[in-house]
Amino acid sequence: MKFFGRKKQRSVTSSIPISFGDVDAIGYVKLSEHPDVVIAVNKIADLVSNMTIHLMENTDQGDKRVRNTLSRKIDIEPHRNMTRKGWLHKIVSDLLLYGDGNSVVHIGVDNKTGLIDDLTPFQMQAVSYEDLDGDYLINYEGAIYKPDEVLHFVMNPDPNYPYKGKGYRVALRDVVKNLAQANKTKNSFMSGKYMPSLILEVDAMTEEMTTKDGRDNILKKYVDETDGGKPWVVPADLINVHQVKPLSLKDIAINEGVELDKKTVAGLLDVPAFFLGVGEFNKDTYNNFINTRIYAIGQIIAQTLTRDLLYNPNWFFRLNQRSLYSYDLSEMVSAGTQMVDRNAMRRNELRDWVGLDPDTEMQELIILENYIPATMIGSQNKLKGGENNE
Repeated sequence: MKFFGRKKQRSVTSSIPISFGDVDAIGYVKLSEHPDVVIAVNKIADLVSNMTIHLMENTDQGDKRVRNTLSRKIDIEPHRNMTRKGWLHKIVSDLLLYGDGNSVVHIGVDNKTGLIDDLTPFQMQAVSYEDLDGDYLINYEGAIYKPDEVLHFVMNPDPNYPYKGKGYRVALRDVVKNLAQANKTKNSFMSGKYMPSLILEVDAMTEEMTTKDGRDNILKKYVDETDGGKPWVVPADLINVHQVKPLSLKDIAINEGVELDKKTVAGLLDVPAFFLGVGEFNKDTYNNFINTRIYAIGQIIAQTLTRDLLYNPNWFFRLNQRSLYSYDLSEMVSAGTQMVDRNAMRRNELRDWVGLDPDTEMQELIILENYIPATMIGSQNKLKGGENNE
């Protein structure tokens, strides 16, 4: 169960390679090294890992948060050498990239207490699966584990083997190759290697034009021998000089092609295209991204933790996504104030929303219209009614 400070893993048969395996004019390309893929995966992993993990209990009055040793273990210290953020980041990165739709975490148990110890993520390049009749086994560096000995997170279940996931390696292959080729073309154009800045029109009847050395001699005679900044002096009947305007990236549609490929990468990984530099930030699109993609991955993690760690049927895990939404302080205060006015929130809870410490005088529930404590709502004179017009 070594994870930290390990030596390089030996090769193990697995269904999750992370490279294309193609060596051509573009070079050897890895998904884990391509900038657009890395940006998209890191953005998703960063957002998911920012969500706190709540242990919840289903009660007759609704779902309530439970705070105990187990909830602290999962949300604060899932592994002695990792924070919850780093731990979740590793899991999400495996699901999207390194594990090809899978992430496997070993459940360690303390021999003295019998409680959960370290939850250790496997290096997914060393994981393979063995199909059984109605079940499966997980092979990690020659050690065999049953599904109930690990946390097996799955994204995009395989139609034929639904216990394991499918990633985006095949779908991204051609798109990333196109982006790599476009980048190589752009670098060539920017270097000016293949586009001359001048064309010299020379009388073809001269002897110098018949050989390469002769043409080089003409350049040396009329170009190289002239000091920098001085005008050229050339015979009008022998040489004509034309300035050439090089083709731009727009002329050869490089920008349009790159933008289309970036949108395809964004679409496959289900992130807004502005994360990859296409278009401008849009608040509604971002919040929809949180409500769909981030929420869905959070559900995968929460449901897997609930299934594999909890025995109490009334308990479940939930990842809190509220803090990820894009809203400013005025929106938070406005929404919180409305809830306070409707007796649905304490003022201390609103203070917590905006990052302020609790105030002992703001713990009571208050109600419009006079902002009186909820326990005194029936004491208002106007509610007593009567002949005295009180």
